[in-house]
Amino acid sequence: MFAIAAAVLFALALLLELIDTSLGRLVTTTTLTTAGLLCIALHLSGVAADRRAWRRRR
Repeated sequence: MFAIAAAVLFALALLLELIDTSLGRLVTTTTLTTAGLLCIALHLSGVAADRRAWRRRR
């Protein structure tokens, strides 16, 4: 789920960069890229992963 959110954030950052605009003082391409990198880091660390897959069957 975090990987999908990161892809959306990166796509939005790319679009904003291509049309050379921002969504205000707070939301810029840099903040969207940083949020995307955070989502990728959370995805790779296994946050919100399916915990049932970690159990061993006997």
